[in-house]
Amino acid sequence: MTALTRLSLTDFRNYASLTLPLDGRHVCLYGANGAGKTNLLEAVSQLGPGRGLRSSTLPDMARSGSAGSWTVAATLADEHKVGVTLDTSGGSSKRVVRLDGAPSTATELAEIVRIVWLTPNMDGVFRGSASDRRRFYDRLVLAHTPSHASASSRYERAMRERNALLERGHVDPAWADAIETRLAESGAEIAINRAHVMDSLQAAIEARPEGHFPKADISLEGAAEQAATRGDDFKSIFEMLAETWRTSRRRDMAAGRTLEGPHRSDLAVIHRPTGAPAKDASTGQQKALLIGLILASATALKAERDGPPPLLLLDEAAAHLDPDRRAALFDEICALGGQAWLTGTEKFLFDSFGDRAQALHVADGTVTAEN
Repeated sequence: MTALTRLSLTDFRNYASLTLPLDGRHVCLYGANGAGKTNLLEAVSQLGPGRGLRSSTLPDMARSGSAGSWTVAATLADEHKVGVTLDTSGGSSKRVVRLDGAPSTATELAEIVRIVWLTPNMDGVFRGSASDRRRFYDRLVLAHTPSHASASSRYERAMRERNALLERGHVDPAWADAIETRLAESGAEIAINRAHVMDSLQAAIEARPEGHFPKADISLEGAAEQAATRGDDFKSIFEMLAETWRTSRRRDMAAGRTLEGPHRSDLAVIHRPTGAPAKDASTGQQKALLIGLILASATALKAERDGPPPLLLLDEAAAHLDPDRRAALFDEICALGGQAWLTGTEKFLFDSFGDRAQALHVADGTVTAEN
């Protein structure tokens, strides 16, 4: 199963040095606000693709007063040893990945460790902007398809170039064609990735039992994503995007930016029990719906890879649930068969886990095992 049996930190956030032996069970971290519980989840999130649970820059995660570098290392239940270090030599900040003692890449590491997380910042995603929902969904896509990060980076670079061209007020057609070709290539890849994960996620939603976390009907609002959902191939989506940008240059020039494309797409979520858009659901319904989507994503990853489920990182997820929903959440987590890391201010929040979890008390950069 996907589980950590050891976690070591050096100069990461408020931890000067920490070695945490684990027994493979779920990990429940409890303690006062500001003690460093979320920092531990963020450290684990560095073992996956992307910028981590807080989307922080690499230097921001270094301990105050340290030399500026940090290391997160872990041993997995299958004996793989993984590590991520911030290398600040040469005046730059670089993420260095090691797998079983040898240099590796973030993509190779992502094939071994897949991570899905839920944080309090996500609670308002349904009432937020389209960009909030897009970022939330792309994080799920990244867990399924690590190369999504590279496609997104290439798309953003090409879009910045196109926008810079538009702002000049005069567009050289040959130059614009070259930029838009690169933009369409990465845009088509993004759309196909999103559509593929959408199919997997909806299938996992249908497979989940009815219960305390309601099912959702989800869809993507965006021309490229809808084409990918219909089954259009890469070439067709590429050509559609390239034509869209070629014919919209004058309008985009007036606006000073690119008005259409995967960077404007949205995630539509329907609360199935009521048939209402998620944005119109109550705060409690939205929280339950969000947890259901995260559990469905973990289920989809397990089914998609025909292997172990991902690590689940749930920051303060249990705090606002009633006892019955907490117990239901813990039962579903255990049914997945992997390892979950959860945080809360009080130990009693995790009582329903019983002996299925390891409770750790966090206080001022120290972690103490309670059972």
